[in-house]
Amino acid sequence: MAGEMTIRPNAFQRLIHGFLMLKPVSAFLAIALHHADTFLLRLTDNRHTVTEIVGLPILQLTTIGRRTGLPRQSVLVGLQDGEKIALIASNFGREHNPGWYYNLKVNPECEVLWNGKSGKYIAREVEGEESQKYWQLGLTYYAGYKKYKARAAHRRIPVMVMEPKK
Repeated sequence: MAGEMTIRPNAFQRLIHGFLMLKPVSAFLAIALHHADTFLLRLTDNRHTVTEIVGLPILQLTTIGRRTGLPRQSVLVGLQDGEKIALIASNFGREHNPGWYYNLKVNPECEVLWNGKSGKYIAREVEGEESQKYWQLGLTYYAGYKKYKARAAHRRIPVMVMEPKK
């Protein structure tokens, strides 16, 4: 999965982003979007998601559940940086970090399916300048992260970076 993802949302997609980042809309999406993405992935043999329509780089992450030990799949925005992939644990600005974040903290080994290619990765949480670098990269794709950060002011939004397992 080498190679940098350079496609950014176009003007129409950014207009849609403005609607998606409204609090009631993102509250609904926090509950419903993963179901819609999962359904469309199954329907299209893991090729398309609802989320990609708005110009965001989407991947499918498989983690091991921290409590169950079972595989857990999440459809997420992935920010590619060479061989690395960053994930922003915004959880739509909700009160808690997303479940996949806690799963990766307990078991950092994961699998990523992106653009029809699958790979094993090791995740780590980044802080400081490295976290800021990926936060800024995320904002170039989706300005809604700023609103999510304001809504989640009571917590720090973590950034995870995944590197290919050697």
